[in-house]
Amino acid sequence: MKVMVTGGHGFLGKFVCAKLDETGYNVINPSHKELELMNTEEVERYLILHFPDAVVHLAAVCGGIGANRKHPAEFFYKNLIMDTQLMHTAWQCGVKKFVALGTVCSYPVNTPVPFKEEDIWNGYPEPTNAPYGLAKKMMMVQAQAYRVQYGFNAIFVIPTNLYGPGDNFDPESSHVIPAIIRKIQDAMGKGETKVSLWGTGGATRDFLYVDDAAEGICLALEEYNGLEPINLGSGKEISILDLVGKICQLMGYKGELVFDRTTPDGQPRRCLNIERAWTCLGWEPKVGLEDGLRDTIEYWRHRAKK
Repeated sequence: MKVMVTGGHGFLGKFVCAKLDETGYNVINPSHKELELMNTEEVERYLILHFPDAVVHLAAVCGGIGANRKHPAEFFYKNLIMDTQLMHTAWQCGVKKFVALGTVCSYPVNTPVPFKEEDIWNGYPEPTNAPYGLAKKMMMVQAQAYRVQYGFNAIFVIPTNLYGPGDNFDPESSHVIPAIIRKIQDAMGKGETKVSLWGTGGATRDFLYVDDAAEGICLALEEYNGLEPINLGSGKEISILDLVGKICQLMGYKGELVFDRTTPDGQPRRCLNIERAWTCLGWEPKVGLEDGLRDTIEYWRHRAKK
């Protein structure tokens, strides 16, 4: 099978492409320079030229809380246009299967924990992430509509917060784990005894190691053909305060942690129910948080030395 992966040069995409290669798929992995997903004509030409059997759509314009606050319109517009055009063109060009990657940000702000897939329409997302979350959720609506009307095999996968080696450590756009690791490493390098962090520390998150997420996506490509979305998460909830404590312990940092309560926490609680992934895919995460954090810290320390 020939599989086209969008965003294949990104954090998650590199792991997905590697797993598909290992499994024996013929992987097409266009860079942004090779394929502009906002350009419909370019997408159509590319699909006609390469004629993939399946598309795994990982590309997204996204970031952490700070980036979402700064670019809500951009995150909404670019994701909505890119996603909608790509799926429509894939259907027109005869692609047999489309794997659409959503986001945990699509869930309502006060979803009961753990989040079940059927709860995704029971309220409005957390306002900080809502434009991005809603744009991604429209891809689920499109997938379901195209399945009903056209018989198009489009599925929708919802990953939780991902982390691991190769993550984005840019202070302007990084998510929580790389942001914390970089802040602590910078403080240690400068001999600082205090680190300032966003929020109250009371919010909780569900963190999934990137290689586990890649395995789940590849299994969904092979095994899942359902109308309903499917969660990929660790199934475990940890507060930001406890997370920071683990990272400090692993990094050997003993300075003071100061939470800036004028900055937002984002969604109060976040943890995914992963029963459907186990039932439909036989998938469950393999890498525990402490081991995954250790790998991520080692990656950043090695990179920071260069």
